[in-house]
Amino acid sequence: MAGFETYQEYQRIEDYDEDSPPGEEDLLIHVPEGRGDPWHHIKNLDNFFTRIYHFHQKNGFACMVLSEFFELVQFLFVVTFTTFLFNCVEYDVLFANRVVNHTGQSLGPLDRNKVTLPDAILPGEQCTERIQGNSWIIFLLIMAAIFWLYRLVKVIFNVLSYWEIRQFYKKALKIQMDELCNFTWQEVQGRLIHLQREQPMCVQKRELSELDIYHRILRFKNYTVAMINKSLLPVRLRVPFFGDTIFLTQGLKYNFELILFWGPLSLFQNKWSLHPKYKRAANRQELAKQLSRIILLTGLVNLLLCPFVLVWQVLYAFFSYAEVIKREPGSLGARRWSLFGRLYLRHFNELDHELQGRLGRGYKPAAKYMNAFVSPLLAVLAKNVAFFTGSVLAVLIALTVYDEDVLTVQHILTAITVLGVVVTITRSFIPDEHMVWCPEQLLQCVLAHIHYMPDHWKGNANKSETRDEMAQLFQYKAVFILEELLSPIITPFILIFPLRSKSLEIIDFFRNFTVDVAGVGDICSFAQMDIRRHGNPQWMSEGQTEASVYQQAENGKTELSLMHFTIKNPHWQPPQESSVFISHLKEKVQQDAQTGPSPQLLLSEAPLCTSLLSNESATGPDNLLASVLAHPVLTSSGLPGRNRRFVPPSSTASAAASVLASLSSSQQPHAGRSRSYTLLPSRQQHDDTMYCSDHTVGNSMSASDSRMLSQSCSALASEFASAEMSLHAIYMHEVHQQKTQHASAPLQASVPMRDLSANSGSQIQSAQTVTLVPPASGRLGGWAEEEEEEQADEEEINTNPVPDQTSRGSS
Repeated sequence: MAGFETYQEYQRIEDYDEDSPPGEEDLLIHVPEGRGDPWHHIKNLDNFFTRIYHFHQKNGFACMVLSEFFELVQFLFVVTFTTFLFNCVEYDVLFANRVVNHTGQSLGPLDRNKVTLPDAILPGEQCTERIQGNSWIIFLLIMAAIFWLYRLVKVIFNVLSYWEIRQFYKKALKIQMDELCNFTWQEVQGRLIHLQREQPMCVQKRELSELDIYHRILRFKNYTVAMINKSLLPVRLRVPFFGDTIFLTQGLKYNFELILFWGPLSLFQNKWSLHPKYKRAANRQELAKQLSRIILLTGLVNLLLCPFVLVWQVLYAFFSYAEVIKREPGSLGARRWSLFGRLYLRHFNELDHELQGRLGRGYKPAAKYMNAFVSPLLAVLAKNVAFFTGSVLAVLIALTVYDEDVLTVQHILTAITVLGVVVTITRSFIPDEHMVWCPEQLLQCVLAHIHYMPDHWKGNANKSETRDEMAQLFQYKAVFILEELLSPIITPFILIFPLRSKSLEIIDFFRNFTVDVAGVGDICSFAQMDIRRHGNPQWMSEGQTEASVYQQAENGKTELSLMHFTIKNPHWQPPQESSVFISHLKEKVQQDAQTGPSPQLLLSEAPLCTSLLSNESATGPDNLLASVLAHPVLTSSGLPGRNRRFVPPSSTASAAASVLASLSSSQQPHAGRSRSYTLLPSRQQHDDTMYCSDHTVGNSMSASDSRMLSQSCSALASEFASAEMSLHAIYMHEVHQQKTQHASAPLQASVPMRDLSANSGSQIQSAQTVTLVPPASGRLGGWAEEEEEEQADEEEINTNPVPDQTSRGSS
């Protein structure tokens, strides 16, 4: 496809004779005698912080141990049950192809007794003989037993690790297990930072910041997100008759990480340090050849194991989805965020639960957008097929109701099942007669939550090309299952051919975009969210970045990631360059708000957008988004507002700026909550407890919002933080579109960045202000589900040996 504004061919970096400046990889650090507890001066903080995060997200010791136990039982069940079905069942008897008579000599086919399940099951001795006589079955069982014992050892090791983290939560963080679910990750993270001051876990750094902890947990994921952003990983394939296709599965992703990050021949010498030889430019060609050989070896191993992995994938898919498809055939037509979509849409330094929450909010708008596209021809065919198959199905059901002996007719149940599946599938192609066709507004609503979309989608939401590209981010569950089944076959060829050809580019990427942070180790430089080094001038960082085209992050990834991290971690103090960018953005929002509509008018029309884009009543944060999302609808249609005035013509950017500015002006920081570097400056500074003013709530939220407020202040704070980020995403995309479409012409609805200095002191007019509840800190994905992906990451962490040496980035 024309897709996602992929980055052009990577630039080749010339060879240099001199090596890069010598590092301090072998620096030995003296660790003084500390306390006797095991979490004093921890060597592998990456492993430790990741286990703490997974322990919190998976709800503690009991849930994690039970999950590990059932994984062992599940594997054992699949192997034993499959062996039983292949060797211990007499299918001729089960299908009544052979006469079975329990009372004596049979006189004819009609004299036989009814076949029971025990009749079709072979005796234990005969079943054992069949298994022993098949050498192939014995080999597979031996391999399965070895793998199960390996898994058992890992489970025991993991349980011991979980117990250690449990003790850490109870003794160091003072959090009891029955209270764990009441703590957000930000609260746990705050206790970790406080504990570092009293009891140093990190040797080289006295103070830990929120960004340090994120770097430790997301070190390798940030690299992966950056490589997807720069189109370095070969996940886009050209398939005959299908064109450009995205193919990224759990198996392929596992091999990428094995080769690059934690495998025995990976580029990293431990969890926190890139091997020194990859930091030097002199031997890049030799290293590229070495990496090419490693990729080839991994691809050949995948090709050798392909039959075994394929058999396991088929069995696992059958046991997982057969009953669901039988009970609910329409589940295959449900959609899910693809693995590629999760990496393409992920911010730098975004934890799993933050990403899952954000994409979860965008699920319904994305589903509505995809379902809005219908084919009239296909709809006509589907209606007629549904009529004919439904008629036959109705007759068969009526006959079974009249006489249940109809069920004994051969294949009658099969016919009923197949006809039911066909009816369900065909009805999914019949459009809803009450559907409202508003693709641009639906896509804008999707953007509010996913934060990223290619520039060419703007204004083309009604085109099938845009829908096809969106389908690569938001795929059918049936497509997901099919890709995973084909993964063992396709993965070896992707490794051997496309990935090998990118060996030199991968070597250059890790050398050019790896920085050593004191007390953290080697991280992807994009994860620093450094506007000066990786900003994009087309994304409001003009004049603030020195990045070349090669160094720029695509699609505004650096700028949007910085905004997201700042909103989610309000106590984090950004570096100077980031603070300047946030300050300029704040001033630009204030100036654009002056040309926008009144916040009162926008909020008064929010229920209209809610009725157009949602089936549920809007909450307080949803009203903020709806007020902006409804604005283009009202402007284009000329609908009068509730105050009987027409909405003044203005852009979506100015509408978003107006709401953001009024949100800032009503900000009431929590006692003890410092946010001097907040995105939008507050005109009122109170020491009151946040969200405790009934007057404030009454002015900005409905009765349902007040009930939600009384239930959970922290949950509401998280929702408002998400709404604030969504408004920033809409605003930044709109300004970016204006800059790219009319670079030489003056913008009509926004103030250019070059004019900020002249108007830095401007404030919002008092008539435009409205009291709103302010945002606050709070938390916002086997191969079948995202939770298994996280579990695989955790298992890899727990099984990696902890080095005995200390290095610059080890603690």
